Amino acid sequence: MKILVIEDEMELQETIKESLLREKYTVETASDYNAAFEKILVYDYDCILLDIMLPFGNGISLLKNLKKRNKAGNVIIISAKNSLEDKLNGLALGADDYLTKPFHIAELNARIKAVLRRKDFNGKNQIDAGNTVLDIDERVLNVAGENIHLNRKEFDILNYFLLNKNRLITKTTLAERVWGDYIDQSDNFDFIYYQIKNLRKKLEEANATIIIETVYGIGYKLSEK
Repeated sequence: MKILVIEDEMELQETIKESLLREKYTVETASDYNAAFEKILVYDYDCILLDIMLPFGNGISLLKNLKKRNKAGNVIIISAKNSLEDKLNGLALGADDYLTKPFHIAELNARIKAVLRRKDFNGKNQIDAGNTVLDIDERVLNVAGENIHLNRKEFDILNYFLLNKNRLITKTTLAERVWGDYIDQSDNFDFIYYQIKNLRKKLEEANATIIIETVYGIGYKLSEK
């Protein structure tokens, strides 16, 4: 899961980033309107934390641009402004939640998980496919009743594949979503090959009824056997 933190208070930005990294998210940051706009123009995110008051612009304008590009899903506004008008404007433009500063990081983490469950997992905290169950909160893979250990990247790869079952995923898209922005500019994607090789081995040894197929020269696709 990849999250973009748009926040100009550097101490708060760093605190949020460190907290989300501990939760095993891939985290990108932006400190002003222009940097944020560039990122959302090029990349996709599973959740965006958006401050309203930003240098060179404001969060409401950024949210309008997100909506125009159909990227307004999974946005949580984080702002010191607590007026009803700001909340209503943000929610009307597609924001999913609104958190007023100061807030507890634990509450922010809970809001993020709730938004992701509601939007991506139909209110559940797990994804089922065949005889496999991926628990998003506990970060555990269960195959036919047995828990299978996955490292962080293996879990993130499988999570993304399950959210896009039967869809072709290019190597570039997978690199960007799992490893973060700008990794898609890498000269090669050997690091993806080795992670998927290990993930396939674990799925096969556990007799999982899902398979990750290679689409040569393009990427991969997960399907049920």
